[in-house]
Amino acid sequence: MALEEYNRKRDFNATPEPGGKAAPRRRKVAAHGLQFCIQKHDATRLHYDFRLELAGTLKSWAIPKGPSLDPKSRRLAVQVEDHPLEYATFEGRIPPGHYGAGEVIVWDRGVWIPQGDPAEGYRKGKLKFTLEGEKLAGDWNLVRTGMSGKKEQWFLIKSNDQAARSERDYDIVIEQPDSVLSDRSLVPRQRGTASKAAAEQPLKTPARRRTPQESTDLRGARAAELPETLKPQLATLVESTPAGDWRYEIKFDGYRILARIEAGEVRLLTRSGHDWTARMPEQAEALAGLGLESAWLDGEVVVLDEDGKPDFQALQNAFENGRSGSILFYLFDVPYLNGMDLREAPLEDRRNALRMLLDAAETPLLRYSEDFSEHPDSLLDSACQMKLEGLIAKRVGSRYESRRSSSWVKIKCQNRQEFVIVGYTEPKGMRSGFGALLLGLHDEQGQLRYAGKVGTGFTQATLASVHERMQPLKIAESPVINPPTGAEARGAHWLEPQLIGEVAFAEITRQGVVRHAVFYGLRADKPAESITHERARPASATGPAQEALAKVRISHPERVVDPRSGVTKLELARYFAAIAPWILPHLHNRPLALVRAPDGVEGELFFQKHADKLGIPHITQLDRSLYPRHAGLMTIESTEALVGAAQMGTLELHAWNGVAPALDRPDRFVLDLDPDPALPWRRMLEATQLSLTLLDELGLESYLKTSGGKGFHIVVPLKPVQGWAEVKAFSKAIASHMAKLLPQHFSAVSGPKNRIGKIFIDYLRNGQGASTINAYSPRAREGLPVSVPIFRDELADTTAANLWTIRNLHERLDELGDDDPWKGINAVEQVITDEMRKRLRG
Repeated sequence: MALEEYNRKRDFNATPEPGGKAAPRRRKVAAHGLQFCIQKHDATRLHYDFRLELAGTLKSWAIPKGPSLDPKSRRLAVQVEDHPLEYATFEGRIPPGHYGAGEVIVWDRGVWIPQGDPAEGYRKGKLKFTLEGEKLAGDWNLVRTGMSGKKEQWFLIKSNDQAARSERDYDIVIEQPDSVLSDRSLVPRQRGTASKAAAEQPLKTPARRRTPQESTDLRGARAAELPETLKPQLATLVESTPAGDWRYEIKFDGYRILARIEAGEVRLLTRSGHDWTARMPEQAEALAGLGLESAWLDGEVVVLDEDGKPDFQALQNAFENGRSGSILFYLFDVPYLNGMDLREAPLEDRRNALRMLLDAAETPLLRYSEDFSEHPDSLLDSACQMKLEGLIAKRVGSRYESRRSSSWVKIKCQNRQEFVIVGYTEPKGMRSGFGALLLGLHDEQGQLRYAGKVGTGFTQATLASVHERMQPLKIAESPVINPPTGAEARGAHWLEPQLIGEVAFAEITRQGVVRHAVFYGLRADKPAESITHERARPASATGPAQEALAKVRISHPERVVDPRSGVTKLELARYFAAIAPWILPHLHNRPLALVRAPDGVEGELFFQKHADKLGIPHITQLDRSLYPRHAGLMTIESTEALVGAAQMGTLELHAWNGVAPALDRPDRFVLDLDPDPALPWRRMLEATQLSLTLLDELGLESYLKTSGGKGFHIVVPLKPVQGWAEVKAFSKAIASHMAKLLPQHFSAVSGPKNRIGKIFIDYLRNGQGASTINAYSPRAREGLPVSVPIFRDELADTTAANLWTIRNLHERLDELGDDDPWKGINAVEQVITDEMRKRLRG
């Protein structure tokens, strides 16, 4: 058997590598072009595994130094056992004690085109071929050497063509070290000698200490220059502890500080970039004592009270009195360390590396911010009973993002945030300095509005110090656009809006005024212009989404829909509820076909176009007269119907290209760019851009989305005035034109054998009754990827068609905010003209 040696060497109950059988040659060649891959493998020694599909398996060679683009460089390639075709996309960690133990990434992949009979060339030991990969291109040679050894030894040699480059000028394994599938970096384990390539250097710490990667893999880390600046990741305020896999830390009542270390020099920076090193010399000295070559460390400085709790006012006093020795620096993240950018590494890996660094620290001023595994609601109760500010929750597996993110959230024990100090009132009775501070907040348009006053929480010392700070800022007119009137404004002194105060309060009224406010201290780590009303977001579905989940009973909510990700039926229902505001506008009045998977993605799938026997709760059934001689078509018009579809095992929502009641005329057509799966991703990007350019030249506005599978969908909105046959014929003409123009890249003929090494432009979805996966619908595939609209200028940076899943799509939507890539699609009024048809024919 071709894979007998491969299977004999591996225990598939312990290794994540795919098992497999040799594929029937005819069937596989008919399904896709001959694929190749190069896997970067950190085993006993770092090397590159070069694999070519031939005779139903991957013929494999281990190349110690990796491929070279220099024709003068002959790279030794030691032949190893054949691998199954499924191995071409394998990335992961082979566990210690098993054959090939170590990390594996896909360094390159694509198709190879043999020159001559590949079987004959392989038998003779002379293979000449062309590579079309993400990184490698042009002509290559594999030549058997005849040198003796336990395994056959070959040379991999680049032909002298346009893709060739001198190794003195460009070493591709150094210049392009990362995965083409996941952008993962492979951080080699430390060995006796270091690689010459900076990209292959292990993380370095002082010689007397262990390196972080000896205890953590630091997946996703990559070699990079130390960033000059770095913005911190910020947490989003939520109402309650979120569902899912999160790590919880204490929310410190202090100042956020980032530490930048370069060549032993330490700088301590606030979140807005102000240099506070001089204010914390002892902390800077302690960080220098870690012996790091370069780093960015993230944390919070606090002063603890007699009970061991953070005391913000005591921190203020320590700064004002120059007593930095009482300030503790609690560190919770390490975005960069010793030549390696760790921002793409999972949270838990970064924190493991940080813990190792701090375990060796010999100073009480630097402390590791512990995380807790207890039930989050119990943790929050305990934190509040201890009068702490609250908790920070961080999603397991999340990367470090220099923005406010939904993968870090904060849950507070009480309402508390910063306000701009816009004025003060005269003191009364025995009080000195001032009576109350007048507060302001910026609205969504950036205008400063009056937000009430705070008159409690002051000591004699803070009354005096705050009053002194306010005097140089006095102005004659109110800085807010809605100043108080009457008794509320009596005796008010107005200030330039520069000072920021932290205030706890019971609530902010509908009029935007705080109630029962208590002053905690001045802040100097943020610009006043950034202070707005910090509204808590729901940790899970609320409002209409929560109401829909309450109305539709989810039977067997614990049933696993996708074994790979562990997504349950209830999680799928929650996704549909949460995505409702985005997906419903694109479902309105569109007949649907549902793909149901009652037993999950690994079970049998059912395609259902009519609701007669389905009984989805809250489904809408169209008048049968709109589509005669067929059963009634269904549409989804509400969040409850989306949740009902999930209850009935629906995974995919496929929509018509027409809307009721005008079902005899389409309002769009779709070009589905469906690639040979062996093609490199850059070919997919090029094909999509070429197709968009053609539509631009025809004068047609178009919109783009990932398919959630292998390719892209280009959607062209139309004024519904032309018939189905006319629109379908035009979309076919576009496909035929592209295939005629670039026959080596495109095919307009369906069937796997017609797209070998090409991209099929599927126009067949544009007939009446046909449908396309709807925007924001999941796909019935491993991981539950989602079809997602993107901006055209995002195309070049999109790394896969299944990039977003039901578990990470919320991160993209959070980034978009109100910015919708398909904004205005339903308002486009364009028609297919005779001039457009003529240009395609010409």
